[in-house]
Amino acid sequence: MTILVFIRHGLTEWNEHSFVQGRSDVPLSKKGRMQVSEWQVPKSFKNFDIVASPLLRARETATILFGKNITLDKRLVEMDWSEWEGRSLSDLRAELGNLMEAWEKKGLDFKAPNGESPREVQYRLMPFMREIAIAKQCTVAVCHKGVIRAAFALATNWDMKSKPSKRLRDDCFHLFKLTKDGQPHIHKLNVPMI
Repeated sequence: MTILVFIRHGLTEWNEHSFVQGRSDVPLSKKGRMQVSEWQVPKSFKNFDIVASPLLRARETATILFGKNITLDKRLVEMDWSEWEGRSLSDLRAELGNLMEAWEKKGLDFKAPNGESPREVQYRLMPFMREIAIAKQCTVAVCHKGVIRAAFALATNWDMKSKPSKRLRDDCFHLFKLTKDGQPHIHKLNVPMI
């Protein structure tokens, strides 16, 4: 069985101020570095490949947790929020109304102007998962919330037009089993890091 473990990066100042982050290359905050340094990686992950998004917050998280032998893969970058990057969620809600209502109407096809949809994230994530499955190499991927949600949607056939069947916590490991063609299935979600 090939396992793919997703870890979301630690906190950034943008996370702490509820700014839309997306592809903006924001580093971990002081609080985020302290947070990640307290996380514990199970010994069972010792022989897993370690892959990270090339964005600084994910690279820093991976380095704190695993040291220097990390492969970067651009398919793990966060969903592109384009014109909404750097904006606060409260400002966007004031300007646009209830974003969740808009999201739920379009589900997997919701996106910011000139941005990327969760479905498009899935399209770039599937070849990544297929390669892991073909290699039969269990892997840890340090990445972003949008990527993890896209994988979860694939695993559960969630169309994102309603609330997810399970809330994905940020400070946890999320384990998926991959079929031979890379299709993810839930193995364990929300496994505490401490």
